Amino acid sequence: MSAAVTETTTDPGTESTSDDQTGRRTLRAGAFGHATALSCRECGHKVDLGPFYACPECFGPLEIVYDFPAVTREEIEAGPRNIWRYKALLPVPTDIESSPNTEPGFTRLLAANNLARELGIEKLWVKDDSTNPTNSFKDRVVACALSAARELGATVFACPSTGNLANAVAAAGARAGIKTVVFIPSNLEHPKQVNSAIFTENLVAVDGNYDDVNKLASEIAGEEEGWAFVNVNVRPYYAEGSKTLGYEIAEQLGWRLPDQIVIPVASGSQLTKVDKAFQELIKLGLVEDKPYKVFGAQATGCNPVATSFKAGVDAIRPVKPDTIAKSLAIGNPADGIYVLDIARRTGGAVEEVTDDEIRAGIVLLARTEGIFTETAGGTTLAVTKKLVETGQLDPTLETVVINTGHGLKTLDAISGQVSAAATIAPTYAAFKATGI
Repeated sequence: MSAAVTETTTDPGTESTSDDQTGRRTLRAGAFGHATALSCRECGHKVDLGPFYACPECFGPLEIVYDFPAVTREEIEAGPRNIWRYKALLPVPTDIESSPNTEPGFTRLLAANNLARELGIEKLWVKDDSTNPTNSFKDRVVACALSAARELGATVFACPSTGNLANAVAAAGARAGIKTVVFIPSNLEHPKQVNSAIFTENLVAVDGNYDDVNKLASEIAGEEEGWAFVNVNVRPYYAEGSKTLGYEIAEQLGWRLPDQIVIPVASGSQLTKVDKAFQELIKLGLVEDKPYKVFGAQATGCNPVATSFKAGVDAIRPVKPDTIAKSLAIGNPADGIYVLDIARRTGGAVEEVTDDEIRAGIVLLARTEGIFTETAGGTTLAVTKKLVETGQLDPTLETVVINTGHGLKTLDAISGQVSAAATIAPTYAAFKATGI
């Protein structure tokens, strides 16, 4: 039996129930929408839909495969203004809107004209996911994971996290009325800890970095019944939520793909799923098939994928994270090798920037477009700037950068970069003396 959630079988004529004699759970018809199986990304071996994340043949990661129906732009546009407008393309039931959730997605795509002029890019867009319910893109993936947890009969909703995921899981669990437990590194930024603790009393800080926390979560998942760890034993469903970023970008651009896109890399899942979304839209005939380049952004203090890309190797050598970009501080990224594949296939790259460049990127975005991004967004902006300066990104092509979270979560990282307020007497003469 796969760890943490009751083993499942599929019966298209029944509701989700538990069989007390066998311990197996029968999934209701359409529990995962048009998803048909889980397929190994390494060897192609397929297994039934259920709480499985590693191939039983080669231990490779499992990916959800679908039998999509014919989907039209008009049907999507008639849907709700959140990720469920794309429910036909996700592993969720058709009645997903009736289940309490945070309804994330359909965030703004902003024409960043001021930033474009500053960077020398002709056409630049910012996909701003800081306006999601808990102010990061993680609300998307958690919504899909929560749906899977429900269908699989989980009694505990949990995650290991570098912060944003903890916020999203805690909030979604509260909304759904399910017991929620989140595990974080003990040195996580204080605002992110508060943003989780407000939603759940079960916040557990672990001495160590994210990889240590993730290892502990995997051990718990293997021992405890009924626990759905969003990025462990229900990871295949969770990861599909990132596809909605790609769907939205294409729809908001008038049903076309950008020429170039820059995406931050932590585990690498977001980048791989945005690419998967673009490919699905092409195959479904919803967008024109065209070349596009995918770029990954990492911090120098946690750069295993960028290092491998520059070295021209296929393996990822784990590193010990040491960067202010804690939401990207995953030293052994699960999808790192697939990020390499996509960057090379599309003619993109994986680049890195220093902490000082990250801070400068945060300030640059704020003072050109009025968007306060966290350190992951600062990484993406700084990498975009570096890509232009080094000639890796074509400034004449339409480009999208993804802002994954809000800067209020990482105030400590940027507080030293801005000037303190000038205190003056309440007189006009005092004001004039400031030279403002």
